[in-house]
Amino acid sequence: MNPQHTKRSLLHLSERKVPVFLWGPPGIGKSSIVAQIAQEKDIGFIDLRLSLLDPTDLRGIPFFDAAEQSAIWAPASFLPDGSQKEGILFLDELNTAAPMVQASAYQLILDRKIGEYTLPEGWSIIAAGNRESDRGVVFRMAAPLSNRFIHLEMESSVADWKAWAIEKKIDPSIIGFISYRPDALFCFDTQSDSRSFATPRTWAYVNEVLASEPEADLIMPLVSGAIGEELAAAFLGFRVVAAELPDLDSVLEGTCKDVPHEPSALHMLSTALSMRIDQATSTKKLNNLVGYTLKMPPEFAVMIVQDLREREIELDHVDNWTLWMKNFNQLLR
Repeated sequence: MNPQHTKRSLLHLSERKVPVFLWGPPGIGKSSIVAQIAQEKDIGFIDLRLSLLDPTDLRGIPFFDAAEQSAIWAPASFLPDGSQKEGILFLDELNTAAPMVQASAYQLILDRKIGEYTLPEGWSIIAAGNRESDRGVVFRMAAPLSNRFIHLEMESSVADWKAWAIEKKIDPSIIGFISYRPDALFCFDTQSDSRSFATPRTWAYVNEVLASEPEADLIMPLVSGAIGEELAAAFLGFRVVAAELPDLDSVLEGTCKDVPHEPSALHMLSTALSMRIDQATSTKKLNNLVGYTLKMPPEFAVMIVQDLREREIELDHVDNWTLWMKNFNQLLR
């Protein structure tokens, strides 16, 4: 299930307070997508890493009530206290928690209560974890606990990641490289002993490396530390073509006539041009951009226009649009 389908499914199930377990390999954004749902709905969000907890952390600490002559469990302070009417309690790394911690979570998931604590009515439970095949230290969930969830398996998606990356203004060279090498978005090999490998998470780290503007002799080891040496060499080689790209401002001003021939350069140029456009871009610049794409290979002209349409940038009103549609309409999906 791609991230967008996963997000839509979680929205439906969380509204009905149905417990969900989200499976997937490391680094593809499982926790991020749950946090994003809470942020967009403007509701509470508590992220519990169960692998860091002891059984008593969830159940609470018992103390003696002298007045009642009985033991009472003091609820954990990190659980929702009702101050926010709605929210998501996210039990991350549930299957990496020790069996005794999982047993404590079982009552919370099954009965929405544990010890003296009751989960507020407006809160839903979503759990997540890596698969047993993902080289992580995991404990097999007991069948009764597993049966209390709807299980969804999330996979990486280049199209979804690219839309997110453009919105977050990820470095154009990264987006261009992933467009050029879709296989590079997620390169997790369960048989490899490499500490570093490419995932959506580690590409975000590469973006932070580039944004920090390190000295030239540091770039290769830093990028390698995020995505692995082989892929880092390919990516940094791809970045070299940036120096040969046409000036983006001249393209939008209509004064640039040169179009690169190398596919890698075209991927980076297409991404960079698309990211320069927003709702405030003038009709003149939009018209110049559409006119420039008429000189590009069809697949790159379509790539730019599809990116703009997905971001709801209207092109129907520009003069060059009629000719563009005549040339490339049959390639639009």
